[in-house]
Amino acid sequence: MNATPLADKLRPRNINDVVGQEHLIGPGKPLRRVVETGNLFSMLFWGPPGSGKTTLARLISNETGATFVEHSAVTARKSDILGVVGEAQALLASSGQRTVLFIDEIHRFSKSQQDAFLPYVEDGTIILVGATTENPSFEVISPLLSRCRVFVLSPLSEEEIGKIVDRGAGELDLVIDAPSRGFLTSFANGDARQALNLLEATASLYKSEITVENLKSSLQSKFLRYDTAGEEHFNTISAFIKSMRASNVDAALYYLARMVDAGEDPLFIARRMVIFASEDIGMAQPTALVVANGVFRACEIIGYPECQENLAHGAVYLSIAKKDRSAYDAYMRALDDVKKYGNLPVPLNLRNAPTKLMKDLGYGRGYRKYTEESLLPDELKGKTYFQNTDSSGKEGS
Repeated sequence: MNATPLADKLRPRNINDVVGQEHLIGPGKPLRRVVETGNLFSMLFWGPPGSGKTTLARLISNETGATFVEHSAVTARKSDILGVVGEAQALLASSGQRTVLFIDEIHRFSKSQQDAFLPYVEDGTIILVGATTENPSFEVISPLLSRCRVFVLSPLSEEEIGKIVDRGAGELDLVIDAPSRGFLTSFANGDARQALNLLEATASLYKSEITVENLKSSLQSKFLRYDTAGEEHFNTISAFIKSMRASNVDAALYYLARMVDAGEDPLFIARRMVIFASEDIGMAQPTALVVANGVFRACEIIGYPECQENLAHGAVYLSIAKKDRSAYDAYMRALDDVKKYGNLPVPLNLRNAPTKLMKDLGYGRGYRKYTEESLLPDELKGKTYFQNTDSSGKEGS
């Protein structure tokens, strides 16, 4: 037991002990209803590291009396999954007991691997619970996605991380002062595992002396590694994006090299570049989207090792391109109004009028192709979202 990581020792055994994700496990919420009713179905957990995906999968399985089998998409082969299917079929036939197959990092499975167990999800032989840090819309095949319900997990708040840190300190028989606790909750950045790992590492090096200085020393002493499912994965892609945003070509290339050398999925990197082209460059250089899409397509066709050259080309191009977030910012302002006001009535002159009754009611009446009048709903008439900017990002005329 001494070799068991602190994060695993503290893994909740009961749904009432789970910290965070109240929108999923609070009274009357969907995952609590699954536990209370025993009505199991296949599902996907999409959320950042340390938000409780594995914990919830185990709890749901245990509390509904199902057999829990865990595999990682990084190491599992198709034969491993089919072996689980065979055991699940036998168990279901002999005792009626269901099997929950938990696939961590399910986005790392190829389409052919996902196809292999699709029929057994469809016929109920296995209850699939997949965990992913990536948008399942991009990484999970449509037939499988349509047979799973997607639950989005949120990063834990500092208050929630603090509760978990307190549990960790109790497990290690430590007393933590307020500054050290605050450092841990801030450092975690929503990932409970990060906080507990640092706390445990500091305790092993400095025993009961948990101070901010010792926490920082422990952090620095950790060897540099890149975990494609953990915090370095997100820290490095964040550094890459921010370097391109700052037009710092050298830094962008360095962080790109870090990711490539660690074996990061080139499509993950390229996808972020496509987003960056519209979000950060936008109207200043619209062809950036064409280049970014070209990089993505090249990575898709060529793959490693050669596609690293395409990624480097794209990173340099996007870094030195002029930046303009006006289109992105305008859309976000419009989206805020959609959320605030809901589906406001579309002005009659903009409505489609396929029938005589609709025409008689005024649908489409007064519509002109070219007009300077506001075409927004009445409640938003005259409102401006898009503010024209020059290539430097400053407002222009």
